[in-house]
Amino acid sequence: MHAPTAAPIPLDTLRARIRGQVLTADDDTYEAAAPGFYGGPSRRPGAIVRPIDATDVATVVGVARDHGLELAVRSGGHSMLRHSSTQDGLLLDLSSLRGIEVEVADRTAWADAGVLAGELTAATAEHGLVVGFGDAPSVGVSGITLGGGVGYLSRAHGLTIDNLLAAEIVTADGRVRHVDERREPELFWALRGGGGNFGVVTRLRFRLHELGPVQAGMLVLPATTDVVAGLVEITTEAEDELGVIANVMLAPPMPFLPPELHGQRIVLALLAHIGSPDTGRATVDRLRALATPLLDEVDVRPYGELFEEEPGGFHPRAVGRNFYRDHFDHRTAEEVLARLAASPADMAVVQLRALGGAIDRVAPEATAYAHRGRRLMVNVAAMSMREGPLDAETAWADAAAAALREPGVEGAYVNFHGVEDDLTAVYPSPTLARLAAIKRRYDPDNLFRGNHNIAPA
Repeated sequence: MHAPTAAPIPLDTLRARIRGQVLTADDDTYEAAAPGFYGGPSRRPGAIVRPIDATDVATVVGVARDHGLELAVRSGGHSMLRHSSTQDGLLLDLSSLRGIEVEVADRTAWADAGVLAGELTAATAEHGLVVGFGDAPSVGVSGITLGGGVGYLSRAHGLTIDNLLAAEIVTADGRVRHVDERREPELFWALRGGGGNFGVVTRLRFRLHELGPVQAGMLVLPATTDVVAGLVEITTEAEDELGVIANVMLAPPMPFLPPELHGQRIVLALLAHIGSPDTGRATVDRLRALATPLLDEVDVRPYGELFEEEPGGFHPRAVGRNFYRDHFDHRTAEEVLARLAASPADMAVVQLRALGGAIDRVAPEATAYAHRGRRLMVNVAAMSMREGPLDAETAWADAAAAALREPGVEGAYVNFHGVEDDLTAVYPSPTLARLAAIKRRYDPDNLFRGNHNIAPA
């Protein structure tokens, strides 16, 4: 049997009807535009369209729908499963939508869907304001927001979606809709955790919070059972103003780590404490006291320094598994370290993110992100810079995740979910049923399926 032939893309129609760019493999800039963040065999779109506004987006959506084209949508391109690209189909690349409007008086900001997290953080910081994203400056604000948005400020100010006030979205019928709690509230509910299943979001309006200098930076500790278990205990029980993303890993050969640490088991913790300076110092000192730090760059600094530009050229191939835990003890810490020691990957990480706080003060049914009561997020990742299949890395990640899951604690975070076609792990049954009903209303033919896809009910 032969693979189905991709539908021809009407390039002349696209070029005549939109004001943005239409790139094909014949264009000099195509090769640089095609890949996403993660490495590996690249999908090669039949055409890449870079719209300049929502009208352009609506035109592209209409062309894809009417011609039966596979459509992929890219904000920042960080999909580990390469959802933000397509083989031979039409890639709608939002990177030209870069507008930012900060309304200082009412502490809100509009950001276009091609804006990156680091860019919006820098723009709001000029006014002493902030909205929380994750930990990577190159992530697109649209992608991270639609999945939830878990980062340094989540325990203090909630997930990114908890600070989303409105959105502009192009749905499968080609309409440009403006949605919020009052206008099409069901669609607005679905956008807060349901991913890109319901249309192409072109603009987002965020609530901002005042934020001055913070205790923040990198703290590297030796990875022992006591350190790992102690860190989880401190970060899950600390005041809400503390946000920590702790990577338990074999030290990579990165320039900020002394050569003698390369290959050793470490805890690389990125943290921010946005409370009072005295409380922040006391809490950070508790982390420092777990062991003599191998590297300590925590200091009072502007929050935006945590989102400085990432080094270029790092595009690993990666396998990831994500889940939650409510309990974490010394036995669990021992398992983490044992699994890391057995990894065949160039870089293996068990990442631990304390939850709770403001995340848990939102009702589970208030948004499509329903796992509000969980205490700890665990990400198991295996990365490789080599060519070839990732069979060994995948087997390791599956085994490590199976060993580290807590019986009876269900759920996964859609933005980090590394398993295709497995939405029952992400959404509780009532949430998934509600999402499927909304999908049926706004995208009955499943045009927007290049994602963790929710089939129309």
